[in-house]
Amino acid sequence: MNKVIGFFIFFFSVSTINAQNVDIDVLKKININRNTSLDGTFKSISQSAVPISVATPILIYTLGMINNDSVAKQKALFIGETFLASAFITVVSKKIIKTDRPYDTYPMIQPVVSEASYSMPSGHTSTAFATATSLSLAYPKWYVVAPSFVWAGAIGYSRMHLGVHYPSDVLAGALVGSGSAYLTYKANQWINKKRKKK
Repeated sequence: MNKVIGFFIFFFSVSTINAQNVDIDVLKKININRNTSLDGTFKSISQSAVPISVATPILIYTLGMINNDSVAKQKALFIGETFLASAFITVVSKKIIKTDRPYDTYPMIQPVVSEASYSMPSGHTSTAFATATSLSLAYPKWYVVAPSFVWAGAIGYSRMHLGVHYPSDVLAGALVGSGSAYLTYKANQWINKKRKKK
């Protein structure tokens, strides 16, 4: 029994070390070998995460008010709720996990910008994927879904290009954002069913 437990501890340790090696190796390839002439572009893409995520539900809600469209207003509220849920989970996760930024641990990483918070998960990525997923659930048309996820993916990539996040941070951010949208969507469906029964 002790040998089995020892094997699993050894396997888990080796897997974790290998995952960390892959994480930094991928980041080095993206950050160190980057085209520096694109730094400004990726900085702008990265900075678009919060403004677009805040503006999207406000714009949809405003259009809903102008057109007296209660469905549009409900969709706007859902997108806004997802943004808040994702932000809350991200902030709490950062404080619990407490991963240092890659440039603090690895001097070869070249940060284009600096960040004050912890690294895991990527807040910009979680925000972008929360917006992309909630928008896609609210408006499941290819011309909404495709651009939304291209933009969210570009946000995630920009965080690695800028040297402020590991690939695992970006992946975690995408999962937090998409998961927040899905759970908020399901919660709203459940609440609406309860209201209809009354």
